[in-house]
Amino acid sequence: MADDTERIEQQIAQAREDLASTLDQLADRANPQRLADDAKARAVETLQKPAVKYPLIGAGALVAVLAIRKLRGGQR
Repeated sequence: MADDTERIEQQIAQAREDLASTLDQLADRANPQRLADDAKARAVETLQKPAVKYPLIGAGALVAVLAIRKLRGGQR
């Protein structure tokens, strides 16, 4: 009987440790700062890809040219 009680206490202690570990993992995954940092890193990584980077540069240049034309057109 004493062995059963000791075994049950050990199982309870192990379950508590497992639960604490799981809660720590969940807290880390749900950390807003970590989520923001991960999102920022993914965005920067995506923007560094040539298939994204160069079209954005081209679009920015086009917008700049159109803005300059509009400003010059308004001065005449």
